[in-house]
Amino acid sequence: MIFNDVFLVFFCVIIFILFILVGVAFFTL
Repeated sequence: MIFNDVFLVFFCVIIFILFILVGVAFFTL
């Protein structure tokens, strides 16, 4: 259960970072 929760948080953090990178790239272009 703990491993699944940590994996879910890690997945959300990766999606959040990708969203920020895409937003910054779109803003700079």
